[in-house]
Amino acid sequence: MEWPAIDWAAMFTLSANPLEIFLRASMMFWFLFAIFRFILRRGIGAVGIGDFLFVAIVADASQNAMSSDHLSVTDGLILVATLAFWNYLLDYLSFRFSTLRQFIEPGSLVLVKDGKLQRRNLQRQFITTEEIYAKLREGGIPALSQVVEMRLETNGEISVVCDETKQNKARK
Repeated sequence: MEWPAIDWAAMFTLSANPLEIFLRASMMFWFLFAIFRFILRRGIGAVGIGDFLFVAIVADASQNAMSSDHLSVTDGLILVATLAFWNYLLDYLSFRFSTLRQFIEPGSLVLVKDGKLQRRNLQRQFITTEEIYAKLREGGIPALSQVVEMRLETNGEISVVCDETKQNKARK
């Protein structure tokens, strides 16, 4: 079996204007960032929205460049570098400026306050009461009334603060 010749020039020759690649990657990054920031809050886990987005887009961008699916390797390098630039810049700016961090990262959200479910917040995040009770069982908390506050944190995790006096009475 004879292998076809490698076209080195086509592999590294730009197939599009580098500025166009930068602009396309930037537009997609910001469009997807807005979707992840304002719609898909839950389920991201411990990674930030920008980081999750970066991994998803880079996977697709690099796949196209590696498989010669319309992009040269050079096109793919510019695309991935653009995505890395925006991801790094967002991380840096959110670290340096707390007002910007409030826009980039969603704030925590109260799910339970003083033993009472905050139903509107649960509905906004599509969190069921079964999920709340499962989290309580996971933490060894027998009753909702023992919860001072339960929050959906910025990283997608749920944290629970209990009233220790009520918890100690319930164990006796």
